[in-house]
Amino acid sequence: MSSCCGTPEPKPSCSENEASAAASSSCCGPAPSQGGSCSTAKGRPDWMLWGSLFLCALLYVQGLFLEQLTPAYAWYQHLATGVFELMNTMWWGLLLGLLMVAVLVKVPREFVMSILGTRSGFVGILRATAAGVLLDLCNHGILMVGAKLYERGASAGQLMAFLIASPWNSLSLTFILVALIGLPWTLAFIVLSAIVAIIVGVIFDHCVAKGVLPANPNQEDLPEDFKFFPEAKKQLSAIKITPTWIKEILVGSVVESRMVLRWIFFGVLLASAIRAFVSPEHFGTYFGPSLIGLGLTIIAATIIEVCSEGSTPIAADLLTRAGAPGNSFAFLMTGVSTDYTEIMVIKDTTKSWKMALYLPLFTVPQVIAVAWVLNNVG
Repeated sequence: MSSCCGTPEPKPSCSENEASAAASSSCCGPAPSQGGSCSTAKGRPDWMLWGSLFLCALLYVQGLFLEQLTPAYAWYQHLATGVFELMNTMWWGLLLGLLMVAVLVKVPREFVMSILGTRSGFVGILRATAAGVLLDLCNHGILMVGAKLYERGASAGQLMAFLIASPWNSLSLTFILVALIGLPWTLAFIVLSAIVAIIVGVIFDHCVAKGVLPANPNQEDLPEDFKFFPEAKKQLSAIKITPTWIKEILVGSVVESRMVLRWIFFGVLLASAIRAFVSPEHFGTYFGPSLIGLGLTIIAATIIEVCSEGSTPIAADLLTRAGAPGNSFAFLMTGVSTDYTEIMVIKDTTKSWKMALYLPLFTVPQVIAVAWVLNNVG
């Protein structure tokens, strides 16, 4: 950085790119987007993205044109049909999500950070939850931003509410969920996950107030002269819709979504493989709306280290094929709360094992209770 940004700083590592972008001051202008560059080293192909995309395209074409294969290859036909059906269901949500990502990239991240603020208490938790829903990042990308927010002074409760509300509540995944499971269930999942995030955030702040958990040593106030709505109006008035601007939106929708797309395509392959090798009867028996099915779902969500975009098609199958809306909700939520990457990043950020381990301790029981109710009333 130069001029008003001060002296040059060392180049951040890949894991710090998102966080450092969030911390850039307004005098420097919007931070350059890092997109999905952290997924792979610069100049190296993203084998997961291109491999998953190639297999999805190949299986989709075969599911479209090939006739029934011989019984010996019935599993392959089920695999191709699964990819074909999933992509036909979610294509419009995927396109809307790509467009939304490109638009959000144009919004300076400082605006989202200002919504979060550093205000403690219930209002601060609500703001953190709202900020988590607004940011369009997967649960691994959101960790970088969450860590920086904590360094900038967010409370422990705000950090937890932000992380719990973020991973699959992003706008792009919301469109995909609507396509896969319908609007009513999507809205129900969003509201319920936000409620869990708020409750966990309040509990964490209460534990900090009582001295059970350490307080954030980096607490600070936002600049008093920052006015969100006047600044937003100023930024909107500066937008000029030109062919170049439209081209940037279209190109940016793909470039900035690489990290999301790689996991979506991988999730489609994984969900289709489950359809191919696990019959509907066995799927409904093992992962159906029972306590055993709920327990197996939570175990699977804990073991499988898949980004939120990859878990979305599987969660949709739990609702549509297994008839277990509670298990679908639990698969999305416990994957967030028990993810070992998330736990380790929280430990490193807060310098506290207790802070990291209290996340699943406070979150998982609530998720199980909500999932049990959904299975019985859904």
